[in-house]
Amino acid sequence: MFDLEEKLDKLVDNYQKLNKKLSDPEIINDSDKYQKLLKKHAKLKKIIDKYQEYKTAKQGLAEAREMLELDDDPDVQELAEMEIAELEPKFNKLEERLPIMLLPDDPNDEKNVIVEIRAGAGGDEAALFAADLYRMYARFAEGKGWVVEVMSANPSGAGGYKEMIFTIEGTDIFKYLKYESGVHRVQRVPSTESSGRIHTSTATVAVLPEAEEVDVEIDSNDLKVDVYRSSGPGGQSVNTTDSAVRITHLPTGLTVSCQDEKSQHKNKAKAMRVLRARLQEKKEQEKQAERAEARKSQVGTGDRSEKIRTYNFPQGRVSDHRINLTLHQLDNILDGDLDPVIEALIEEDNLKRLEKI
Repeated sequence: MFDLEEKLDKLVDNYQKLNKKLSDPEIINDSDKYQKLLKKHAKLKKIIDKYQEYKTAKQGLAEAREMLELDDDPDVQELAEMEIAELEPKFNKLEERLPIMLLPDDPNDEKNVIVEIRAGAGGDEAALFAADLYRMYARFAEGKGWVVEVMSANPSGAGGYKEMIFTIEGTDIFKYLKYESGVHRVQRVPSTESSGRIHTSTATVAVLPEAEEVDVEIDSNDLKVDVYRSSGPGGQSVNTTDSAVRITHLPTGLTVSCQDEKSQHKNKAKAMRVLRARLQEKKEQEKQAERAEARKSQVGTGDRSEKIRTYNFPQGRVSDHRINLTLHQLDNILDGDLDPVIEALIEEDNLKRLEKI
């Protein structure tokens, strides 16, 4: 393990240098640079404040222990014991928390996301489960004050979704939702099942950090754009103009369709956002494949074929298989209360990353 205090003392020096930079008129006049430094300053300040608390608690503990050892006065000893009882848990918590605060950020953590949910095995029941998952994420986003926008929806006849693609915009979204990619499994009695037999169905979830144009360059010559008429469930015509758009990226074969808007221009813009995110994901996966050993230390690989979670209705439980977490809070979780699951995943991932240092 690295020397925690040595690392934090260096951060204090950096913080003081950064304070000087932020008062430099040349930097203040450079808006982009100033905003980047402000962001860095805010993060450093959180760590420095915690470090000051840590040093105060450490010094207080040392003084209280010295009093306990050197002073025989019962009143002084009682005071010292009270001081130790108060400061020790605080110090231990800070000592555990500070290394996690020093872990490098994932550059994608701050990004908005594009979420793709697809019904897997299980027919209509899988499509209904896909709809349940969409509602779960939409409610979770609503609780965080994030904004959800549907990009593309392919409804099933039974009221579910064969496919649902949507964006979530807000603060630090990928940081919270990046662990959701993979196969989600549901065990329940479908409404169409007359014998009461429990069925197992699946849906796949992919959470993609939204890529900016500067992240992924797309040559227009590499695109094949088809337009066609939008249609609803069962082939019923939605409008009489060729507003739906299908974009194929010829070098990779990736295809994206969008028909939710009445405007061809808007559908094309939405499809390009999804395509950009998929191309970025493909690039990231190629990088991760090169760092296969690092992937093994992560809580989840983000692989769409990885079975990550089971939602068991008869027992009212949700089990995340990556961290052996089982919660008997099925209704709350499906209603958008994902924090207990996500916080446990973040904590486990941080611990695994610390082990690698």
